[in-house]
Amino acid sequence: MHLVSVDEKTNIQALERITAEHPMEKGSPRRIEYEYIRHGTTCLMASTDVGTGKLLSHRLHPTRNEEDFLCFIKQTVASFPPEDQIIFMADQLNTHQSESLVKWVAQQIGFEEPLGIKGRKGILKSMKTRKTFLQMEQHRIRFVYTPKHCSWLNPIENWFAKLQRHVISHGHFTSVEELERKIEIYIDFYNLCLYKPLNWEFKGFHKGYKLKAINGE
Repeated sequence: MHLVSVDEKTNIQALERITAEHPMEKGSPRRIEYEYIRHGTTCLMASTDVGTGKLLSHRLHPTRNEEDFLCFIKQTVASFPPEDQIIFMADQLNTHQSESLVKWVAQQIGFEEPLGIKGRKGILKSMKTRKTFLQMEQHRIRFVYTPKHCSWLNPIENWFAKLQRHVISHGHFTSVEELERKIEIYIDFYNLCLYKPLNWEFKGFHKGYKLKAINGE
């Protein structure tokens, strides 16, 4: 069985700094040039093996629609032996519960019952019915969804944070192509030298735990 964490990092900007940053000196922190030229954006879809922390697959593309996500899931599943059980952990974005995804999963697991019609009846009727199908535990390929507003529970977000710190935040990119090339280089380096299992310290909310409202009351 493989537990795979997936998500998208959208609108990654290729920013060219007007001048180079000033290096750190004794008694003075590193200073970053905040004037820049925009050269466009890209979107990164990525998946990690929760057990090892290694990046399994990724896709750099200008868009992140239903077809893009299905293409990425197909790519990820193809990296495993054909009979292995795969559990995807994802947030509840509509593209993660799409009609095309349900149809493809049904085909892969040999599901032969009618799927219905989107917006009208059956499994395809609504996001709720599609989500129920995709979560079914007896399926070889299935999804587990994080609660709404809790996508931070998804381990891939930790990897995205590392990418942001190591490559993007202080990066200097003259084009989207250069940005994507440096992301690719970082992924190779990460899988060679940096990956490790996530030490997850969150113990969950205990029964009766009172959450503070947004206004602090």
